[in-house]
Amino acid sequence: MAETQAIHPLAEQLFAGSGVLLKPLAPRTRIALRANSDEIKKIAKILALQLPTKPKSSATKGSRTALWLGPDEWLIIDKPKSELKNLPADLSGILCSAVDISHRNTAITITGNAATNVISAGCPQNLSLEVFPVGACSRTILGKSEIILFRTGQTEFHIECWRSFSDYVWKYLVDAAKSL
Repeated sequence: MAETQAIHPLAEQLFAGSGVLLKPLAPRTRIALRANSDEIKKIAKILALQLPTKPKSSATKGSRTALWLGPDEWLIIDKPKSELKNLPADLSGILCSAVDISHRNTAITITGNAATNVISAGCPQNLSLEVFPVGACSRTILGKSEIILFRTGQTEFHIECWRSFSDYVWKYLVDAAKSL
């Protein structure tokens, strides 16, 4: 039986102009992880990645990234078809919740000198490098949509959103860029 593959909700989209480049990211493996502090070390060993415990922080090792979303909550992102898909089963016996949300989320990268201004058009968060440095991440809003914002470079951001909101988030960013 042939393996089916979901169509990317932003397939063939691209925007370049006004000091930014917007691109949809290829599919990724994503796990929503919840655990108390007693279980973090056990989980980190299985993940082969230290889970960040400081607000708005992230940790990356190889292709795998853990984004801190709350005192007991992380988003783990890895390459497509990663062994991370087995994480819920690998964590059996550990008091935690690990749910594969690869099908639910998608992501957009925004790069360029105007990236901060474009995002700030709809996001109330202070995105200055002093307050939101490279590696910072948070759950926030863009316009009327919840996003997870991750700063991957001085002028580069990774925006996670639900697939069902991705068209809205994309158009919001493009409109903001065009109005600069």
